[in-house]
Amino acid sequence: MAEIRLAVEHDLGREQARLRVERFIDEVRREYGDRISDVRGQWSADLLEFSFIASGLTIRGALTVEEQHVRIIGPLPLAASFFRGMIEQTMRQELEKLLR
Repeated sequence: MAEIRLAVEHDLGREQARLRVERFIDEVRREYGDRISDVRGQWSADLLEFSFIASGLTIRGALTVEEQHVRIIGPLPLAASFFRGMIEQTMRQELEKLLR
């Protein structure tokens, strides 16, 4: 199974980065509502376990907020592995915008 694995640097500190990431799910719903559905997220300390459905495929993962990075890791369904680069690029771009 393919895997998403990316890290985005920031200079906000852990607390401010987490506040911004907390708004991320709502922003994703607004901006990508026509392409994704069933967006979910559950926080445990600085770890967000998330999932959403895109093109009929369930994407799951974990987002960790650290002092200088936000990291995402998660498995990709086989059918989504063909779009791994596009999925990672979109996630990275959205996080970079969020953490500026």
